[in-house]
Amino acid sequence: MDFVQAIQSCLGQYATFSGRASRSEYWWFFLFQVIVMIVASLLGDMVYALASLALLLPALAVGTRRLHDIGRTGWLQLLLLSGIGFLVLLYWWVQPGEASPNTYGEPFSA
Repeated sequence: MDFVQAIQSCLGQYATFSGRASRSEYWWFFLFQVIVMIVASLLGDMVYALASLALLLPALAVGTRRLHDIGRTGWLQLLLLSGIGFLVLLYWWVQPGEASPNTYGEPFSA
């Protein structure tokens, strides 16, 4: 999945917390978020706040789908509320997805 496809997929599934997301989809969307947030911060506090709110739901959704791809529940994103939880989630987000179907759906074909 390339950059544009990842953005279209994530914004097209704005609040879809079911299914699976590949590593490339997750990380391309993450890069998109970083770019948008940098540009928004240059445009002012109000634009930054609006961009943050607009991207919050798709970010949580793609994070959940990414965890589903490795066979974990999306509720584990609550670990972000703790200090060390980000490192655990980062480790999981970089793992390859399960090659076989799991309870969250079929794997992606290469």
